[in-house]
Amino acid sequence: MSYDFDLFVIGGGSGGIATARRAAQYGAKVGVAEVDRLGGTCVNRGCVPKKLMVFASHFPAQFAEAEGYGWSPVSSTLNWSKMITAVNQEVIRLNGIYQKMLDNSQVQLFPAYAKLLDTHTVEVGEQKITADKILIAVGGHPVKPELPGIEHAVISDAMFELPQQPQNILVIGAGYIGVEFSCIMHHLGTKVIQIVRQDKILRGFDEDIRTTIQEEMEKHGIKILTRTVPTAIEKTADGLKVHLKTEGKPDSEIVLVDAVGLAATGRKPNIEGIGLENAGIEVKKGAIAVDEYSRTSQPNIYAVGDCTDRINLTPVAINEGRAFADSEFGGQPRLMSHENVPSAVFSTPEAATVGLTETQAKSRYGEEAIVVYSTKFRPMYYVLPGKDEKTLMKLVVEKATDRVLGAHMVGDHAAEIIQGIAIAVKMGATKADFDATVGIHPSSAEEFVTMR
Repeated sequence: MSYDFDLFVIGGGSGGIATARRAAQYGAKVGVAEVDRLGGTCVNRGCVPKKLMVFASHFPAQFAEAEGYGWSPVSSTLNWSKMITAVNQEVIRLNGIYQKMLDNSQVQLFPAYAKLLDTHTVEVGEQKITADKILIAVGGHPVKPELPGIEHAVISDAMFELPQQPQNILVIGAGYIGVEFSCIMHHLGTKVIQIVRQDKILRGFDEDIRTTIQEEMEKHGIKILTRTVPTAIEKTADGLKVHLKTEGKPDSEIVLVDAVGLAATGRKPNIEGIGLENAGIEVKKGAIAVDEYSRTSQPNIYAVGDCTDRINLTPVAINEGRAFADSEFGGQPRLMSHENVPSAVFSTPEAATVGLTETQAKSRYGEEAIVVYSTKFRPMYYVLPGKDEKTLMKLVVEKATDRVLGAHMVGDHAAEIIQGIAIAVKMGATKADFDATVGIHPSSAEEFVTMR
């Protein structure tokens, strides 16, 4: 049977575009449907604008730290509007780059909503398009909890579009998005209260990372309320009144803030209304079910990225998509491994991790089978400014094989350092391999090869 396209991609985020371009390089005729701006959550409402705001938030501390090195005091104020405009202009620039990449790859873009009609037919706007293979890469979206007055809260996606800087904000949620936004806003000069349902932030991360970041955030001045949940939000002439209930306290507490940020209350696959039922595609736990090759229950339809709810990170979606394209169009069958995927939390201080946490390693191999090496110190940079900023580094090692199962860090440039460490962990490096590596002195990173 003849089809309009060899591959049609539903979704123009990072995963979808990477897949489309890779397939086109192998000679496939490819189309992409995206009703929104190209680049998906990461470029438009996530990683990119967030990281730019992280950079902006670091300058006040750097101004103060410079005095310890002999520089005269700096008096500077933030122009919120200028910052937000600059961030959004960069996003627009990246949208244009994605468009050029598609054009250069001869991938046809359909700027319209797409819906599956059957296993080989997609309705795109007013058109019906057929394809031999179909890739679903529609990502996810933030979920608002059911709460009286929740319409007054700002979801994480919209934090980059606030027209004015809030003087004070309450952040709901303890995940990495909530932690990152709390740190960003605090260091930009906003008073921050973060409410956490449990005792600690960052569930799923290594316990030492969780403890260290929470302690540092509180030391910097962020108020973290644990065992606390919101019960209602009221809009008043003076701001937003948020009713809070803390476990063990008989009475509710009311706080008055300029804004409420829903930063970590969950995300879900963006699969409603795209016609999965028309193509008989299986959904499990609210996500598209796929096998190790990203194949759905229909052999010619695949899915990658957040809509599959495996590891919801942009580089994972890109790698999943490229593995699919290599396998199906490049004659190079390969799997995307979801083991030892590094990740980072762009909080202040920053954290990064790869491999198993200490808890996971002991659960998998047994308490006595694991040895942990760790260090905590003040980096040289903070000595002259006289600041008590700490860096944490940790290696989780299997005794029997000496293999490094996990590496974790909290501190400046953690993501840059762990990216390199991740290669060693992925290759199965041992603690002896780390010990045999000569450190770069003086640097924080050398501690990873000197721990005893």
